[in-house]
Amino acid sequence: MAAQILVASNRGPVSYAPRADGTFDARRGGGGLVSGLSAIGPDAGALWVCAALSDGDRQAVRQGAAAEPGVKMLDIDAAVHADAYNGIANSVLWFVHHMLYQTPLEPVFDAEFRRQWASYRLYNRAFAEALAEEAGDGAVVIVQDYHLALVPGMLRELRPDLRIGHFSHTPWAPTEYFAMLPDDIAEELLLGMLGADRLGFLTWRWLKAFQSCCARSLRDMDVRTTWAKDLPPTVEHSAHGRPHRTELGVHGLGADADFLRERSRRPDVADRMAALRDQIGPDRKTIVRVDRTELSKNIVRGLLAYRHLLAERPEWHERVVHLAFAYPSRQDLAVYRDYTAQVSRLADEINAEYGRDGWTPVILHVEDDFARSLAAYRLADVALVNPVRDGMNLVAKEVPVVSDAGCALVLSREAGAHEELGDDAITVNPYDVVGTADALHEALTLSPTDRADRTKRLAAAATSLPPSRWFLDQLNALRTL
Repeated sequence: MAAQILVASNRGPVSYAPRADGTFDARRGGGGLVSGLSAIGPDAGALWVCAALSDGDRQAVRQGAAAEPGVKMLDIDAAVHADAYNGIANSVLWFVHHMLYQTPLEPVFDAEFRRQWASYRLYNRAFAEALAEEAGDGAVVIVQDYHLALVPGMLRELRPDLRIGHFSHTPWAPTEYFAMLPDDIAEELLLGMLGADRLGFLTWRWLKAFQSCCARSLRDMDVRTTWAKDLPPTVEHSAHGRPHRTELGVHGLGADADFLRERSRRPDVADRMAALRDQIGPDRKTIVRVDRTELSKNIVRGLLAYRHLLAERPEWHERVVHLAFAYPSRQDLAVYRDYTAQVSRLADEINAEYGRDGWTPVILHVEDDFARSLAAYRLADVALVNPVRDGMNLVAKEVPVVSDAGCALVLSREAGAHEELGDDAITVNPYDVVGTADALHEALTLSPTDRADRTKRLAAAATSLPPSRWFLDQLNALRTL
């Protein structure tokens, strides 16, 4: 039966691992999209189109074992996926939108980049063709993120009857940074997204940056951007002589309060809290961070700020512990492996310089453990969230929801979450190590009453758009165009 609601994303809600007997173990994931799709009900005719990411996934698809209801997994050539995912999405588009390049040396858009871009184009084409084949007449399609930026335009060519949306989970680069892309690639990328009827962003800041990039990079296509009070912003253009209008909107994904509060009270979390308390020691305050070792998360500068706090304010010696959970990310890329190693080295240096019997200044964990992360949330006196740039950052929203006694939030002004949480957070410039150390001291010395009051307001703001409503709002906005 043709689907009426379709979601497309690089990663799907299920993955497959082969068993010894030749069958497959299907492991279901979570997250905002899973919650969103479940909110529309099992009879809505929804289909999730995703890529086979592992050898196990590909084997399951080829053997007909990838038969999860409501999921279509695409067996795209592994080399094409590697070029598209690691070569372009994570090594170019992610770096552009998060402004991560060391510009004296990179980027270099050479023949190898062009070869990988051709794979990115093929990867997007595979999704567009699958969506076109599976969608019913007039169906609604919501495409997810920078991995699939070309899909809306390709799908528009194949199925002009569909309502097409795209949502960006990353920041959007400012015009000067976006302009580093070759002109033809920037144009192709923007026109791919503008094939959608509606584009969604996490904050107004990212939406405005996208509009500005369109105005600059598509200025030869009669592009018009509108921004009027009480009306949705739009981008209109006439690429290839065909006028098209795309509406833009903001949907600031929030924390799932019910799930987090229930999950954080389970026995495995209590066990990890007890273990962490033993590591921390009695009567000590905690500074908590939970991140992937992703370059944009700024873990190294956070550790440098903590070291500066200990150097300049010795009164905190033996009175504070930094719980730093830095879970390895994208370890198939050398720059990420090096960064993860640098985080570990710096934590060891701080402990060697300041540690004493019975006090370990930095407790670093690099093995992903969700229950332990929730335990740290509950124990946190201070949460440090200092990305150099982030589309949203859900950790900033989750900690206030789970915190037992109230938690001061030290928050980068470059996190998308700052747009909603900034009034009750202690704001930092993520590049300013001394300023971040001062912010940590301020957070540690907040009165319990002030901290508790801030936490209540932060939790209310953090949960204003839960994942189920976040998805439904986008769906309804598309349906009413």
